Amino acid sequence: MVNSSAVHRLRLVSGPEGVSFLLLLLCSVLKRTTDFNAVPVMGMVHGILFILYVVFWIMAWQTQKWDVKRGALLFILSVLPGGGFVAERMLAKEERGGAAVPAAA
Repeated sequence: MVNSSAVHRLRLVSGPEGVSFLLLLLCSVLKRTTDFNAVPVMGMVHGILFILYVVFWIMAWQTQKWDVKRGALLFILSVLPGGGFVAERMLAKEERGGAAVPAAA
């Protein structure tokens, strides 16, 4: 069961962080294949969201007292394309009081 708003904040930033990562990848491809270059803007947006994710991840880890496997899994998800969406679902389930997804899953 969630005992902190840190998990809620982490969940709320997970989705936008995942979207920004995918958009940054798309902008990188477009930069190399067209004259369109939104990488500086998307890079900054993604950077800010990633920093927020890491700050909220640390706060949630401390308040929830997650084991190393769970904490590491949630961090690894932040650096994988689409991982933010998986993290958001895991955290939403935890917030609703469902069983937390095991770190080994």
